[in-house]
Amino acid sequence: MTEFDIDNAKTSRRRFMAGAGATGLLLALPACQGFGGFSLVDAVRRLLYLSSERAFARMLQPGGFWDEQVATIGLENLVGSRGGVVANILTSTLFKDRLEDAFADIAIEGAERAAPIVTDAVRVIGIQNAVALINGGPRAATSFLRDDLGLTLVEAMIPELGQAMRIAEDPLVGELLAGITGVDVRGVAQNVSNRIDNAIWNEIGFEEAAIRANPRETNDPLLIGVLGGGSLL
Repeated sequence: MTEFDIDNAKTSRRRFMAGAGATGLLLALPACQGFGGFSLVDAVRRLLYLSSERAFARMLQPGGFWDEQVATIGLENLVGSRGGVVANILTSTLFKDRLEDAFADIAIEGAERAAPIVTDAVRVIGIQNAVALINGGPRAATSFLRDDLGLTLVEAMIPELGQAMRIAEDPLVGELLAGITGVDVRGVAQNVSNRIDNAIWNEIGFEEAAIRANPRETNDPLLIGVLGGGSLL
């Protein structure tokens, strides 16, 4: 795969994500009696759609994912116990910056892979006690969705990130992987995927808490009606 093909693929994915985000909240939800033809289940789904849409939009901005999440992990932790190799590679600011940029791109690959999975899960999720989720803590709906998905995001990201590492153009990534001989690329990809999974759910939970704190800011009548009036009995 040429550099042009790689760039083209990334551009296509980002265009897809932009379109998915723009249409996410326009998806038809089943109407039933409650809030203007919508139910509390619809409200939970709407809350999760908006939370995930905002989280992924922020993470997929240039530098956004790295600056807000991946940088706090530390490259030594990303590659497991062979941190000394990373330390040797990062002997200059130039090398450190280039390696961070490469891993930021890989993190974005993972987030792009995960985004439509979250969207599809919200669309079909079965919610048995929507009242409890509405009245729950600031991240109750996010926690429920994460429990429902389990390791789905991690398992979906592992092959994607492994491939991204193998075709990365920056020679520093190759130097890093060569330096940790004995740790196969899939193992490194699983480590990175687990950490990106945690970052994704943290960001969605952050957005959910922000929406709950100020539902009027969404301009969404359903969320304002459900979340703006206190607990539901």
